[in-house]
Formats: sequence, structure tokens, C-alpha cells
Amino acid sequence: GGGNMAAAGREEPPLGLESVAEEAPAAAASAGFRLTAVRREPAVRLQHGASGLEPLAWSEDHRVSVSTARSIAVLEQLSDVHSGGQDMVIHRTAVPAPANACLLKVGPKKEVAECKEKFASSVDPTVSQTFMLDRVFNPEGKSLTPMRGFKYSSWSPLGCDANGRCLLAALTMDNRLTIHANLNRLQWVQLVDLTQLYGERLYEASYKLCKGDAPCGELGDFPEFQRRHSMQAPVRMEWSGICTTQQVKHNNECRDVGSVLLAVLFENGNIAVWQFQLPFLGTESITSCNTIESGISSPSVLSWWEYEHNNRKMSGLIVGSAYGPVKILPVNLKAVKGYFTLRQPVVLWQEMDQLPVHSIKCIPLYHPYQKCSCSLVVAARGPYVFWCLLLISKAGLNVHNSHVTGLHSLPIVSMTADKQNGTVYTCSSDGKVRQLIPIFTDVALKFEHQLIKLSEVFGSVRTHGIAVSPCGAYLAVITTEGMANGLHPVNKNYQVQFVTLKTFEEAAAQLLESSVQNLFRQVDLTDLVRWKILKDKHVPQFLQEALDKKIESCGSTYFWRFKLFLLRILYQSMQKAPSEAMWRPSHEDAKILISDSPGMGSTEDDQEEGTSKQASKQSLCDTGKGVDIDDTAEDSLHQSSDTGGREPMEEKLLEIQAQIEAVEMHLTREHMKRVLGEVYLHTWITENTSIPTRGVCDFLMSDDGYDDRTARVLIGHILKKMNKQTFPEHCSLCKEILPFTDRRQAVCSNGHIWLRCFLTYQSCQSLVYRRCLLHDSIARHPTPEDPEWIRRLLQGPCTFCDSPVF
Repeated sequence: GGGNMAAAGREEPPLGLESVAEEAPAAAASAGFRLTAVRREPAVRLQHGASGLEPLAWSEDHRVSVSTARSIAVLEQLSDVHSGGQDMVIHRTAVPAPANACLLKVGPKKEVAECKEKFASSVDPTVSQTFMLDRVFNPEGKSLTPMRGFKYSSWSPLGCDANGRCLLAALTMDNRLTIHANLNRLQWVQLVDLTQLYGERLYEASYKLCKGDAPCGELGDFPEFQRRHSMQAPVRMEWSGICTTQQVKHNNECRDVGSVLLAVLFENGNIAVWQFQLPFLGTESITSCNTIESGISSPSVLSWWEYEHNNRKMSGLIVGSAYGPVKILPVNLKAVKGYFTLRQPVVLWQEMDQLPVHSIKCIPLYHPYQKCSCSLVVAARGPYVFWCLLLISKAGLNVHNSHVTGLHSLPIVSMTADKQNGTVYTCSSDGKVRQLIPIFTDVALKFEHQLIKLSEVFGSVRTHGIAVSPCGAYLAVITTEGMANGLHPVNKNYQVQFVTLKTFEEAAAQLLESSVQNLFRQVDLTDLVRWKILKDKHVPQFLQEALDKKIESCGSTYFWRFKLFLLRILYQSMQKAPSEAMWRPSHEDAKILISDSPGMGSTEDDQEEGTSKQASKQSLCDTGKGVDIDDTAEDSLHQSSDTGGREPMEEKLLEIQAQIEAVEMHLTREHMKRVLGEVYLHTWITENTSIPTRGVCDFLMSDDGYDDRTARVLIGHILKKMNKQTFPEHCSLCKEILPFTDRRQAVCSNGHIWLRCFLTYQSCQSLVYRRCLLHDSIARHPTPEDPEWIRRLLQGPCTFCDSPVF
């Protein structure tokens, strides 16, 4: 799974040989890329069967959506620093299917009912049977079973909902297209029903797309009835990347506003492009909706083409047909800065060869020989993979295309791509997955490919869909039981299972060289690292050394957060699993006096270490999960300790805890400097902001061991600006002054305790506040009187774990 360009010079095996050598453990050509797929627990059992095409999708914020017959199951992967269990931590929610069938708006209700009656009882069998058996006209079934479940789901890019996370577009079997957001961790909210809105738009335009169109026929004519349905029955929908638009304010100032596009492909080949302003809140966020005619008959699939050339962004839509052709359509984006499009459609494959295009992925890559960016378009057509390389040179748009054959003996049911390095994975229903690695040649490219037999990982299985995680660490697969002794299983149990695609070393290297520098965006990689440390109970030497080197040479706090993550996991791995059930009363310690029992009296240290102590107590309760009580960690711990006694273990834990405390302190100080920098830039001399500026300054200067010239200079400037004013915070219960002695909480002289917001360091004195995803820290809600710069601070992620704040 490692470096992709390594084998650029190697000869490619003649096409088709690979399929002959399929059962050989390693074909000579793929020797450099042996991929060892390892099973990752747990497997998640689905309550209903998977439904639709490509039923699995993995979002940029680490949520896997699974389309099923009753709901979309959403599995969110967390890299939990407070749990010592080795299993993947998965938080599960669901988007239920609507209870009532969706009827497309093709005319006034009364007229539609009369027409349906007329077609159903028509003497012409071509009309009555076509009408009765068409599920678009009759979603609720009557004599047929009702259409339940989801046809397709698609995740928006990161940064689209009110929390800055991904939105989910969901398409039901009966053609209802809705957009959902998960704003409070547990429940999904439907923000908008696009099918309904589009139907109303068409109705108002009397089902004409352009002003100059000929007037449309009567609803009573069966072809017209069909036309009005097919122009609004969605086949697929896909999100674009986030683009910037300019909005003119009342005072004629321009401000940049983020927006995102959702392209919806309809049965008749039209594409509606919706433009939404971000954050997307519902109908009021819709900026526009334009319809493009693709001219493709029987369209089956859609994908965005986004290409950057000399700082100019190009965009278009790639559409595939059930008859075989694939082409790119120009998309003109109004009011979008810096976007250009093609002058006319570009045909990538024109043969009507009856090989349906099932899935299309477009991957931006860098061409090492032509020294420019290029787009790799891959499409699954039957059992083959069609690929097309697009690059813009002085001569115009160059298009190279070809097919990769001999991969699967059955049609490809699912295809997924790792956008970071261009690796493509395809799978057929017999449990065989192919990994295709693009390797550039002087002119175009070729693919190294190798087989991953899921039967070697899970036993005999049938596969229904695959999806690769955002950083390429895991492959999620929907499986059911395969054949046993030549017989099909009686019952089907649908499960989502996980397979590793990277080794621990590759994941660690990718985290160290990361361009995004955000742990939350790389949860799949941090999870592999977490798993390894919990298994081995130590952080490998090479990783510690590489990380220390990075911290010395580079000022980024990302590496400190990575170090904190490793220390916390190490701390969890050292914890002993409880050897008996936590609820059982123990008889020995009944006699201990409460005041003497360790950890009960709240000494200064305890308050200082608030969260990490709590975390360790919490983890003691959690370690039981996913750990077999019989093989508790005790044996391995005793071997690892020096004298075999209990003390060295506890000393080791205390030592790690001290390191955690030191790293957290460093991160807090770095963030405090950032907050003070904002205060200095944005406040007048006497203005009181909601930030306890004097307290933060005193806190930074209180430690003699901390000598940071930048901090000293900044604090000097701020104190000069503030003169002698102090603006202390007051306790809202007793009006006493709240001293700033602790970065996590504020305690007034009457003992009232308030937690501090880790983004502004103000004490949270309201009942409602937000928490970060991993419950590391809390933040206050923005208030109406907060200036823009404080609101911007409050939008930040957690300063310890990078996770978003709810």
C-alpha cells in the first residue's frame, strides 16, 4: 500500500496474464506492492439489508453511511483517547426513511388522479401495463410491494453544516431527494426536500426548461405524463468542492462567502445544479438552481470534474450512460470567483457498447513527467475499468483513455478511490477486491494491480459494497455469508466489516508528513496508531525520535498535539483492566475513612490536573469494554516492569501523567499567545472584551521556568495599552472576583466553580456550553454582542485533539 511512484520504471505484465496468475500468492509484477489486509474489529451488524447502488460511502469527517431498506445507518469512527479497548470506537446513528411515499408533482392533484385512473384502465395494454408496472408513477405499490429504502447517499465536503462538518444527501427508492445534518451528535435533522422544491419550480414554469420552448402537451397524453416524471426523477446526486462567491453588503463592501454545489442527474438526462450558501441551514441557504441538458440517454452515473491549471480552476460534470458512453459537460458557475469551464462537451468514450457505466471517480494527481496537474477519471463498466487521463497543455486538452481488463470474472458492484494517492479499489460480488495503483509513463499511465481475497480475511463472503477511508487506512465492506459446501446460506446477515490497507509504519509516516496538520481529519490513521500502541504497550522508538525531531525543527503545535495523543494512548495501555465487575461491592475497603481515601480530598494538584485525572478514572471503567477479562493486561504489565512489583508500574503511570500535563500546558500557552495576539489587534485601550486579558497575562508570567520572548513582548504591549485597568471577571452567583489561577476552571473565594472556555479562557457561567467531540474541553456559545474576531476564535477546533466543538 506504500509509495506509489516507486515502481514507475518497472515493466507492466501483458494484459490478461494477471487473471491467469490470480491464485498465485504474488504475481512477480506486484511483488513491490504486497498489501496485507488485516481484519479490524468490530464488525457492525445491520438491522436491514443493504439497498441501492454503491450502498457504502465514507465522508471526510469519518462517518460511513450505509443505505439499507429502512434507513441510512451512519457509523462514525472516533479515535477515543479515553478508552483502553483495542476495538475501533464506533458511534452509531441513523437517518430513517420517510413513512409516506413520494409522489412527484406533475400537475394539479385532481387532474393527476383522473389521468392515473384513465391510464390504469386503458384498453391499450402498452399504456395500462407500462403505467401499472412503472415504480416512478406508482411508488406506493398498490398490487406491487411498496418501494422502501434508499437508492443512493452522498456526503458533502467538510465544512458545510452549522458545525463545520459534512452534510448527507439521501435519495430514497421512490425518488425523494433530501439533505440532512447531524447537529447534536444523536439525531439527524432533514434540512430541505429538494424533490418537492424542484417539482414546484417545474410546475410554475409549466414544465418548460427554457423560455423559448414549445408549449408542452396535455397531461392526459401518456408520453407527456412520462416526460414530466422523467424530468424530475433523480438517478444520482454529487457534491462539488467548496468554492468562494462574493457577496456585496449594504455598505457596498464585498465579502467572500463559501458555497457548495449539488448536481442532480435525472432520468431524462437533465442535470439540476443547486447552489447553496455555507453554512447550509435549510431553504434560506439556496442561492440558485440551474438546469443543464446533457443529451445522454439512459444516464446512470455522475461525478464532478474539478481541475486546477495555472491557478485557474476548471469545472465540469462527468456523466455516464447505461449504454456505455461517458462525457464531460461544461458547467458555467455564476458569481463563483476564479472558475472557468469547457467551451463544449468532451466525449471520453463514445461507443454504445451496452456496457453500463456503474460508478465514476475523478482523482486529481500530479504528472511527474509533464510537471503539471492532471485528472484521472476511472469508471467501472461491467467487469472492466475504463480510465481516462486529462491534462491541459499549450495545445489544449489532452485525453488518453483505455480499459483495464482481466480484473474480475463478474461485473464490478462497487468502486472506491483513495483521493490522496490515486489508488483505486474495485470489488465484485464474489468477495474479490482489486487494488489498482496508477503509475505514470512518459505519455500516459498504466496500472499495477493486485488481488485482495476477502475470503482469506473473513471466510467465505459475498460483497455488496466497499468504501475507502479518507486517508486510505481502512476499507469498509458490506458482506453477507458466502456459499458453504456448495450451498447458498438460508439467511442473509448484512454486516459492515473493516480491513486495514496500511501498516502502522505507513500510518505513522503519513501523520508525521501530513499537509493538513489536523488529527481529527486523519482519524483513520490515528486509529491504526492507537491500535498498535494499545497492543504493544509502548510507543515505537522510531516514532518517538521522528516526532521529537519535528518538534525541535518546526514551530507547529500539530506535532505537540500528536505527542499528547501518543502519551494519552500509552497511558490507557498501561491501565489495568478491572479484574472483577465494577458494580460488585468490594468488602475490603468498606472500612476506609472517606477523608483518607486517595483521590477524594480535593487538593490543589487534583484541581490542576482535573481532566487528566478524570480521564484516567473514566478509562478504568472503560477498559473493561472489548477486553477479555480472563487475559487481563496484568501478565504483560508485570513482565514489562523492572522488578515485577506493583510500584514501578504506578511510577511509570505518574511519569506519563506528568508528561501529559507538560504537553497540555505547552499547548495552552501557545493558544493563550494566539488569543492575546487577537486581543492586541482588535481592542481599544479602555474597551472591555469578554476575554480575561489581565488574568491570561498574569497566568503566562506566573511560572518562572517559562521564558518566551514573544509572550513577554506581547504582554508588555498589551499591559501598556490597558494602563492600570484590570477588568476582572465576577462570579454571577455571589459577585466576587474570579481569579485566573487555573487554565481549566475558575474558583471564586466562596467556592463557586466555573469551567473555562478553552477557546477564549472566559469562565462559562451559563448552563449551556459546547463540548469537543472527544470530551477534552468545553467552549462557550457565541453571544450577540461578541465582535467578529471573538466569533472567529469560537469557531476553532479543540486545542488538544483538533476535534470539532458541539
